[in-house]
Amino acid sequence: MKRQIYFPISVFILLLNTQFIYAQAPNPGQYSQAVYNIIEERGYLVPMRDGILLSVDVYRPESQDKFPGILTITPYDNVGPRERARWFARRGYAVVLADSRGRFDSEGDWEPFDYRHKTDGYDLVEWVAKQAWSTNSVGMIGGSYLGWTQWWTASQAPPSLKVIAPAVAPPDPFENIPYQNGIMLGPFVDWASWMSGRTAQVIDEGPYGGFTNSRWEDLLHTPYLNINENRGLKNGDFWKSWVRANLSTNSYWDGMEYQSPENWNNITVPSLNMTGWFDADFPGSPINYLGMKKHGSTSKARRPSLIIGPWSHGLNYRVVAGVDYGPEAKIDLDGYITRWFDYYLKGIENGVPEDPRVYVFIMGPNRWFAEKDWPLPQTKWTDIYLQSNGNANSSRGDGTLKWGLPKTTQNDTYTYDPNNPTPDPYGDHGHIPGAVDASGPALRNDVLVYQTDALNKPIEVTGPIEAILYASTSAEDTDWMVRLVDVGPDGSQMLLGEGVMRARNRDPKNKGKFNAAELSMIKPSQIYRYQINFWRVTGNVFGIGHRIRIEISSSYYPFYLRNLNSGLDNSGLATDRDMVVAKQKIYHGSDYPSKIILPIIPRR
Repeated sequence: MKRQIYFPISVFILLLNTQFIYAQAPNPGQYSQAVYNIIEERGYLVPMRDGILLSVDVYRPESQDKFPGILTITPYDNVGPRERARWFARRGYAVVLADSRGRFDSEGDWEPFDYRHKTDGYDLVEWVAKQAWSTNSVGMIGGSYLGWTQWWTASQAPPSLKVIAPAVAPPDPFENIPYQNGIMLGPFVDWASWMSGRTAQVIDEGPYGGFTNSRWEDLLHTPYLNINENRGLKNGDFWKSWVRANLSTNSYWDGMEYQSPENWNNITVPSLNMTGWFDADFPGSPINYLGMKKHGSTSKARRPSLIIGPWSHGLNYRVVAGVDYGPEAKIDLDGYITRWFDYYLKGIENGVPEDPRVYVFIMGPNRWFAEKDWPLPQTKWTDIYLQSNGNANSSRGDGTLKWGLPKTTQNDTYTYDPNNPTPDPYGDHGHIPGAVDASGPALRNDVLVYQTDALNKPIEVTGPIEAILYASTSAEDTDWMVRLVDVGPDGSQMLLGEGVMRARNRDPKNKGKFNAAELSMIKPSQIYRYQINFWRVTGNVFGIGHRIRIEISSSYYPFYLRNLNSGLDNSGLATDRDMVVAKQKIYHGSDYPSKIILPIIPRR
């Protein structure tokens, strides 16, 4: 392919003797402009290899020339992304919007984790490439489930696929949705209800067809297996399959994983990964960045990029949950995607391979930084230890965080009653709205609170966070939840990140890390080590006078479904009769060094 030449968009000046690059937002520079009228064609029926016909709409430039294709596969009705399709079509791309198998105008049965979504993606890519208006080069775009469809397709290595741009793409099922480290997520229960049919099931205004409006009441129903039926839904048997298949070894999940060395090694194309610090599907993007960098099958595939903004699941806003992150927060994101597509699909020499690999938006100073890698190479992994005099209950307690290991051993105790769960502060947003006020739940005695003294210098925390807890429960199973909060001098308490684990998913053979494949036994009152990776991390400067806070609880409802502490092998089958009130203890000090490992970034 003959490559056009564009003038370089910038000169990257590396700072001598530093490991980071410098303050810089993702800059699209000069990219394809909107010069074409559009032809719109609807209702193509494209045969898949098993004979099922998928419905696609095409938005392409009105021209006799050939153009690269952009494919989106969506379960949310392919008319939804039409304005975005027109935006790209005016810039010289033929955009194909496909309804997923079993949804809207496509044939087949709807099953969100059907392995055939992978081969459907392959077949659609090659259909696009064979059209008379196609240059035989295809890219993919889309977010959330539409990010999943990109990775599933790329794992099949269709020869005409050249680049993907997955936004807020979820990871494999046990790393986020439907299970976050063994715990079913409330938002995905609502999603399952909303998606229980060929078209959207809508009962009211609001997120997920209005089902979020009654999430608190509906998710109290037991057994969880029957939540959809209790909501009056007669379709969507996949919900029951998810509940029954509570381990990754269940045959239900066969063929749908994509985040393994074997799958990443099948992928030949570069990936532009986009997410936000408050994205409810956050883990997928950094996991994929690291996986592709190590295991991608080509040099292009092994050069992924990662963009993390101050955004929630929707991406690219200046104001998030009432917090104004300044004029830099919102960027020309589709312009930057077009920059990538111009290079990989049109052959325009615009310098994409020389762009920084990672861009992170740091809250506090509210600035973008271009970085060499993720985690940031300059990270100083720093232990901060839990300490108290045995009364860390609530924000009024005596829990502290210390930079050195305490010399004495102590424990803090709280009661977790599934009939009175700790409420989450996320409201009726559906997902995570942003840096919400965490002060209400922290007033409860079933929340342990540990915080530093007021800081006398700013501390930047950017990157993966890990909690090491030594804990016991009087039950045979329970949940552990750990959260990071920025406490301001004005008393504000902004929730920034969190990690969770179902106790029985603890792996005794691997330092107490999460194990999706096998359950362990929990003996009441025995102390165990739990190593909990935060699934949602942060990029934040804790300013002078602020405090770093850690909270621990065993519920945060209804964002997470309650653990009834039953000890059953499948908690989704437990009923109210199996419910147990649990006495929880967190141990800390010299004998049991419970701590948080923070990614401290040297002052920029």
